[in-house]
Amino acid sequence: MEKNYKLIVTDMDDTLLNSFGKISNENREKIIEVQKKGIKFILASGRPTFAMREAAKELELEKNNGYLISFNGGIITSCEKNEDFFNISLSKEEIHELYDFSKKNKVHIVTYSHDEVISETNSEYIDIEIELTGMKHNKVDCFKSNVNSSAVKCIMLGEPEYLKLVEKRLKEEMGDKYSIAISKPFFLEVTKKGVDKGITLLKLAEKLQIKREEIICIGDSFNDISMLKIAGLSVAVSNAKEEVKEIVDFITTSNDENGVAEVIKKYILKK
Repeated sequence: MEKNYKLIVTDMDDTLLNSFGKISNENREKIIEVQKKGIKFILASGRPTFAMREAAKELELEKNNGYLISFNGGIITSCEKNEDFFNISLSKEEIHELYDFSKKNKVHIVTYSHDEVISETNSEYIDIEIELTGMKHNKVDCFKSNVNSSAVKCIMLGEPEYLKLVEKRLKEEMGDKYSIAISKPFFLEVTKKGVDKGITLLKLAEKLQIKREEIICIGDSFNDISMLKIAGLSVAVSNAKEEVKEIVDFITTSNDENGVAEVIKKYILKK
């Protein structure tokens, strides 16, 4: 029996966006076309909300009542109303605890406040986050004294192989308190326990009265696995991590070969 998909959810970096961090013309045209047919479209990213707004505007999500799932599931934003209706954050004390862990394990750490990225250190990996988000870097002398309120997410940053060891240690020590996932190989993302793309997507789907089997999810990395597992159709781009490819229903072309558009053509437009 042919499935009737009503919702498409895609990761941004290394999935929707090409290697230059841009949305291809083909992807943009097909996403806009499918929204005009009444299909809901959602961007789901580890990025802060601020760093997703330009893509949302480019894809006309405001006109078509699309949504953003930002901070790896920490916030849901309605593009039409420009307001959040779900937000779950780390407390100041939890952020300070994560900072202490990062110092002990010799990795960099950033968090977010008022559309700024806050860190105590400089790093090539922090520079990548600044470039990706387009946010101001507020480098401070003392992290703890400058982080005195809640925030949705922290990222620990370091050399990829070492960061895998840090991820293992963090999960062993604090896995009962936090959701922990590597996005890019040098980004270890930490949110409140129970916050991930999959759990938050289910909350949004319930609000929209859309069933799991009516959802297509597209991703490439470890922080996408939770949403891929709950989708009616799970898709990995061909440049995805091998562990991601192993769990999906379909592998599309790469992020540099209009992978999202190819999914839309195959499963929605039937071309």
